Amino acid sequence: MEPEEHIRKTDYGDDVAKTEGPEVMSTRFEADTGRRIKKGAVVFLVVLIVAFIAVGLDRYVKDRRLASMTTQVATSLPQVDVVAAQPVAAVQQLSLPGQTAAWHASTIYARVNGYVGKWINDIGDRVHQGQVLAVIETPDLDAQLAAARAQLHAAKAQILVRRAAVQFSKSTYERWRDSPKGVVSEQEREEKRADYDSATASLESAQADVALDQARVDQYVALSQFKLVTAPFDGVVTERYIDIGNLVTAGSTSATTPLYVITQNDPMRVFVDVPQSASADLVRGNAPVQIRTGGGDHRPYLGKVSRSSGAINSQARTMRVEIDIPNAAQTLLPGMYVTVAFELPAKGQVEVPAATLVFRSSGVQVARVDSQGRINFQEVTIARDDGNVVELGSGVAPGDRLALNIGSQIANGERVQANLMPAATAPAAPAETAKR
Repeated sequence: MEPEEHIRKTDYGDDVAKTEGPEVMSTRFEADTGRRIKKGAVVFLVVLIVAFIAVGLDRYVKDRRLASMTTQVATSLPQVDVVAAQPVAAVQQLSLPGQTAAWHASTIYARVNGYVGKWINDIGDRVHQGQVLAVIETPDLDAQLAAARAQLHAAKAQILVRRAAVQFSKSTYERWRDSPKGVVSEQEREEKRADYDSATASLESAQADVALDQARVDQYVALSQFKLVTAPFDGVVTERYIDIGNLVTAGSTSATTPLYVITQNDPMRVFVDVPQSASADLVRGNAPVQIRTGGGDHRPYLGKVSRSSGAINSQARTMRVEIDIPNAAQTLLPGMYVTVAFELPAKGQVEVPAATLVFRSSGVQVARVDSQGRINFQEVTIARDDGNVVELGSGVAPGDRLALNIGSQIANGERVQANLMPAATAPAAPAETAKR
């Protein structure tokens, strides 16, 4: 028997589906389904068109803006910083870094082998010349001194023996020498003479041994004096490397440990390396000097150049200069960083920042900017180079506007837009300029 067909009607009375069996499957859609699909497609298309138009407008605006900026940059003048050349004053200040150093600095080593029995002074102590700093115990040296003295005593006893032998041989020789002829033979006389000469030589040898032994004793006595480590001059103990019981070795080699370091700080030396351009003025030693330590001490120390090396360092192109200043109050310490200001006579006509210089194969030049804003490269001569500031001897007049750190892309005669800067705020020369 075939299964019964089931027909399900919708709420509108339409037949929905015919199924065989208990399951029912839909085969029709709602009446407005197609209309809603069309409406969605139209909305999507409209949104797509709007987005396309928005993207196109945005790209158009950006292209126009980029083209405008490119045209503006292409047509605008390059900007350069300029500074006015300043006339040189009658006296120029040259400030250089320096370093203080002690008038005397001594590293004290042991002169004898032994061990530290006692140390008396520590770092920071002020000591006087000859003052005992430490005591070294030297048992080996003491034994050697005692042996040398015993040897000297024995040698002196030998002199007495040799002197008695000389007296006896002398008297014997004189008796045989003064005897009548025929009593003694000539050979016997010669033998007594030889005995006398031999005894005399033995005495002189014994005396030489005494002198040698005495020298050895004096040597050990002199070394024994170095058991007391003393200060070589009035100064301050800056380093102490020893403690009680430490073994010490005589000598000052790299393998030997020092005992003390003492410095004398009054007067004080100041070392400065001055550039070659200023060496001629400072070698005469009459340039006034002001020294400042920085920090909280703003008081200047006045002095003059005491001595100079008289030679230029071939690598740094500088000359070593020394300045001596009194330091009775001990306010200056060795190794301090100081600023040394020299007063030098002017050599050039104008002074300009080093950043204005252009180094080319034809020589040193500056880029002068005229009243119309045009660049004119002008060769110059350097009278003195103090680092960031350069004195020019020719090529530039006071008031000329010079370009700073001008690039190689700007040619001679090209117009620029000048940005005038105060001379005090002009930047330092770039690294490649500073290394000239």
